[in-house]
Amino acid sequence: MPVVVTDDTFEDVVLKSDKPVIVDFWAVWCGPCRMVAPVMDQLEQKYGDKIVVAKVDVDKEQKYAAEYGVRNIPTILVFQNGEAIGRQVGVAPFEVFDKAISQLVESEA
Repeated sequence: MPVVVTDDTFEDVVLKSDKPVIVDFWAVWCGPCRMVAPVMDQLEQKYGDKIVVAKVDVDKEQKYAAEYGVRNIPTILVFQNGEAIGRQVGVAPFEVFDKAISQLVESEA
């Protein structure tokens, strides 16, 4: 289950993590966001404790969405060592994320 992140917890959960973090910026009313949710679940199942999967509801938590230029949702940002190193705007299949995450996990090993 992805970690629900707020403006208050973003720094600790995402920026200070010693693992790669995949952050899904989404909203309840967003149809395409609902299509991305199962992909995030698949990533979490495949990589387990090697990554952190987090969700930010942009309607409730706007600080970091604005800071990282999230203008469309879903937007998925990948963080490593506190830096945003990847971005996917819109729906993408599991394979797109899997390829990027597998390279990150290998580089961490």
